[in-house]
Amino acid sequence: MTAANPLLAQTDLPAYGDIRPEHVVPAVEQAIADHKQAMVDLAARAGAPGLLAAKAEADIALGRVWGVVEHLLMVTNTPELRAAHAEGQPLIDAHYTAVGQDRALYEALAAIAPDTLDSGEQRALKLALQAFELSGVALEGQAREDFAANRVEQGRLETEFSNAVLDATQAWHLEIHDEARLAGLSEADRAGMEAAARAAGQEAGWRVTLHAPSVMAVLSHAEDRALREEVYTAWNTRASDQGPNAGQFDNSPRIAEILERRGRSALALGFADPVAVSLSTKMARDADEVEQFLSGLAGAARPRARAELDDLGAFARDHLNLPDLQPWDISWVGEAVRKQRHALDTAEIRRYLPLPRVLEALFSLVHELFGVEVRAADGAPVWHPDVRHFTLHRDGVEQPVAALYADFYAREGKRGGAWMDVCRVRRREGGALVTPVAYLVTNFAPPVGGKPATLQHNDMVTLFHEMGHCLHHLLSEVDLASIGGISGVEWDAVELPSQFLENFAWEPATLKAASSHDETGEPLSDAWIERMLGARKFLGAMGLVRQVEFALFDLAIHRAAGGDNAPEPMEVLNEVRSRVSVIDFPAWHRFPHAFTHIFAGGYAAGYYSYLWAERLSADAYAAFEESPENRHALGEKFRLQVLSRGGTRDALVNFIAFRGREPDNEALLESWGVAA
Repeated sequence: MTAANPLLAQTDLPAYGDIRPEHVVPAVEQAIADHKQAMVDLAARAGAPGLLAAKAEADIALGRVWGVVEHLLMVTNTPELRAAHAEGQPLIDAHYTAVGQDRALYEALAAIAPDTLDSGEQRALKLALQAFELSGVALEGQAREDFAANRVEQGRLETEFSNAVLDATQAWHLEIHDEARLAGLSEADRAGMEAAARAAGQEAGWRVTLHAPSVMAVLSHAEDRALREEVYTAWNTRASDQGPNAGQFDNSPRIAEILERRGRSALALGFADPVAVSLSTKMARDADEVEQFLSGLAGAARPRARAELDDLGAFARDHLNLPDLQPWDISWVGEAVRKQRHALDTAEIRRYLPLPRVLEALFSLVHELFGVEVRAADGAPVWHPDVRHFTLHRDGVEQPVAALYADFYAREGKRGGAWMDVCRVRRREGGALVTPVAYLVTNFAPPVGGKPATLQHNDMVTLFHEMGHCLHHLLSEVDLASIGGISGVEWDAVELPSQFLENFAWEPATLKAASSHDETGEPLSDAWIERMLGARKFLGAMGLVRQVEFALFDLAIHRAAGGDNAPEPMEVLNEVRSRVSVIDFPAWHRFPHAFTHIFAGGYAAGYYSYLWAERLSADAYAAFEESPENRHALGEKFRLQVLSRGGTRDALVNFIAFRGREPDNEALLESWGVAA
C-alpha cells in the first residue's frame, strides 16, 4: 500500500497530480497507525534526550499526509474528495485528541530535565505540555470520552460550515444579456464575466458570480443600482436562511452547535468560556484586555467613521441623485468620491498592475530587505496548470534555502479568500537540512484574451500580505518544527510579518517597479502615486470600525458560549453594531453565516488578532520611515529578530529585540487615518 499510495510516498514534494480521493482514507489509516506506534515508543523513553525532536518527526509524517488532503480540499474541492475528507477527518481528529489525552506520553515529556534543553527547546516543551492540557489530558472516565467525541464533532461541523459557504458561493450566478447593465465596469471586469459565461456554456452575454473579483467589480463600479443590490443581497446571505438560496445551505444550525460544543469543551477544561481557552495561548492576558483594546479603537474611530459616512451620503444626494444611501451603494459612491476628490479611478490603476510585473517588484523587495532571491522553477508537481513554483536562494548560493507554491486565480472548486499554508517544515534528517516549502493562495481575477492578469491595488496589498506569512515560514532558522516558522507563535502576533510587508506595497519605488500600463507599458506617474498615497486613508475610519465590529462579535459570541447559554448570532451582532457600527444593515443581512475565519478557521475567539498584530506591524514599519537610510540593515534585523526566530521566544520579546521598546497604538491609528 505504501508504494502504491502517493499520499504515503516519500517523495521530495507531494505528487499532487497522482492523488485520488480513494487514496485518502487508506493513507490516513496507515499514517495514524504509524503515528500511534511512534507515540507508544516515545512514552517508553520518559525524559530521554531527543524526545522532543523524535515526537516532532512523527508529527511531521502524519501532518504531511493530512495537510496535503486539507490543502487539496481547499483548492480542488470535488464531491468525491469532499466525501473522502469527511471519512478521514473523524479518524484524524479522534487520533489527535487521543494523543493529546495520552497521560503516559505527557509524563514522558514532563520528565525531560529543563537544564538539558536550550531556551528554544524549553519553550517548545512548555508549549507541548500546554497543548496536552488543552486536549484534556487531566480528564477522567466519561468526561474524557465526552471531550474526545466533542472534538471530533467540532471538526466535522467546521468543515461542513466551510463546504456550505463554498456551495452557496458556487450555486448563485446571474446571466446578463444587456450590456447596458454592466455600465461602469472596466473592460477587464467585463472580459472576465464574458469568459465566465463561455466557460459555463452560456453562448452569449456575461456571467456575474459570487467569486470575490466579480462581486467587488459590481459593488464598486456598476452604475445599475438594482444590479448592485441583487449581488449584495446574494453575497451577504450566503449559506443562510435568507436571500435567493434561502435555507438551501443554511449554516444557522451549524453555528449554534459549533458554539455549544466549544462552550462545552471550555467548561470541561475548567475555563469559563471559549475565549478564556483561546487567550491561554495568546499575548493578550484576558477577555477584558481585548475588549478594552477594541473598544478604545472604536471610540477613537467611530466619530470620524460617522463623518465619513455622512459625507458619502451628502455626495450621493448632491451629485448622484441618491437621496437614500444604502449599503449596496457605499462602495460605488466611495469610488465616485475618490475619483472626484483624489482624481483616482481604481479600475484605471488596475491597468497599470499586471501580475508578472507586481511579482517582480515583490521579489525585488524581498531581495533588498532580506538578501533572498526568488526564482521561478519548473518541474515541481502541481495540482492545477495555473500553479507556479519558485525557489528561494541566499545571495550567490545556487542551492535553494526554501521553495514556494503560488496559486493565484479564482476558479470553481477553490475556496474564496487568500491564505498561506505550510507544505513542508524546515528540519534536519540525519544531519541533512530539509528546506521549508509554503503555499501562497489568492483568488485574483484570471487572465483573459491572452493578456496577463491585472490586479487591483488592494490585490497587490493582499499578495504582499500573504508573502509576509510565507517568509515567516520560509526564512526560519529553527530546526525544531514545533517552534519554527509560524509554529509556536502566539496567534495574536502571527500577522506581524504579513501586515508589516503590506506597507511596502504603498511605497513609491515599489509602485513604480510594479507598474506597467497594459497598452503603453509606462509605469505609474509620480502624480498618480501621489494621488494614491493621498487617498490611502480614504474611508479608513469606516474600515477600522468594521474590523472592530468583526472582532467584537467574535469575542462576544464566544464569551456567551459558556455554560447553558446558546447565543443567537444576529442578536449578538446587532448589539455589537449598536455600539460601534455606523452603517444600518438590512434585517436580512447574514454576515455570520459565511464568517469562515471564526466558524471554520483558526481565528475562533481570536479575530481581534488582526488588529492586535497590526499594532505591532505598524510600529515595526515606522522604524523604516524613521531611518530610510538604514533600510537594508533594518530588514536584516527584522529577519534575524522576528522571521528567523519563529516561536523560539515570546512574540513580544521578538518585537522588542527589533524595535527596542514595547509597541503602542499611535502608529496603528495613524495607519487608518485616525488621530491617536
